[in-house]
Amino acid sequence: MADTTWRKSTRSNDQGQCVEVADELGGVVGVRDSKDPAGPVLVISPASWSAFITATRTSTFTA
Repeated sequence: MADTTWRKSTRSNDQGQCVEVADELGGVVGVRDSKDPAGPVLVISPASWSAFITATRTSTFTA
């Protein structure tokens, strides 16, 4: 993932406590801790990422 373009939310603050997302990976979405860019990357499906974003915006998390 060395050539991957990562982005943060426009709502991120300058405290460095946010995640970065790479969604141009060809069928998966990468998520990593912005404080540790060389650390592990969570790789999930676009559908799971979309469901997470929707739940975050609407505050409707389910187990």
